Amino acid sequence: MSAIAAPSVPARRVNVEPLPVRWLLIGLALLFLVGFLFLPLAVVFGQAFSKGWSVYWAALVEPNALAAIRLTLTAALIAVPLNMVFGLAAAWSIAKFEFPGKSLLITLIDLPFSVSPVVSGLIYVLLFGLHGWLGPWLHEHDIQLIFAVPGIVLATIFVTFPFVARELIPLMQSQGTEEEEAAMVLGASGWQTFWHVTLPNVKWGLLYGVILCNARAMGEFGAVSVVSGHIRGLTNTIPLHVEILYNEYNTAAAFAVASLLAMLALVTLAAKTALEWRLKQQATQSTPLA
Repeated sequence: MSAIAAPSVPARRVNVEPLPVRWLLIGLALLFLVGFLFLPLAVVFGQAFSKGWSVYWAALVEPNALAAIRLTLTAALIAVPLNMVFGLAAAWSIAKFEFPGKSLLITLIDLPFSVSPVVSGLIYVLLFGLHGWLGPWLHEHDIQLIFAVPGIVLATIFVTFPFVARELIPLMQSQGTEEEEAAMVLGASGWQTFWHVTLPNVKWGLLYGVILCNARAMGEFGAVSVVSGHIRGLTNTIPLHVEILYNEYNTAAAFAVASLLAMLALVTLAAKTALEWRLKQQATQSTPLA
């Protein structure tokens, strides 16, 4: 009997869009970037320097502006390290261990993404305000959280705590537990395994999460606006100070201070791009050749 030849399978053709369609899509993307990114940035810096360098510099060194900058940096310097520790602990627990309430913990980590920042700030007022649940007790012990720096720090921590954890959880899950188990078999303790195996493997993802967390901490408006009280020189962060200047029709000073946040966004974008490139290079180097 002669062998029956198997029917040939035609080669799969890669779907390539016509050149006009590709140019149209690229043009729409560029138009979107110009309209919603580059043009607003140009307006911010153009308005900031519209009255000259002296007016720009005077707006930045004005006492209330300096107080807002200091408060913003203080809140970020407290919130970011705390969220880094929480993110590492939560990601390590979720990715490496099984325990009751694991799904609940993952849900709670995503809570700030689903709750409006204004609502979260209002919750802090209802909890710690003078007429809130804990307000009378705090007042009796001369502890002020709302309309003070501690309330701003608490609100900042709440709206930023998912960023580090959300970057590390999928990264640690993809890496598995083989390396940690090998280190434990070789006699390493839990902390030695964490410092010498787990942490080096996630250092770039950790730095990526910290950058995003810091950007959100410095630019947060909604939650901080509710708990701050808008006290000049005391509880105004940079975004709140910009709002006050703009409402007073001090446009040049408002855009001058806003340019600080714009520069922070540009630096964050550059750092984010550099880290993405570094992670891609690391993934390429670690991929075995076929």
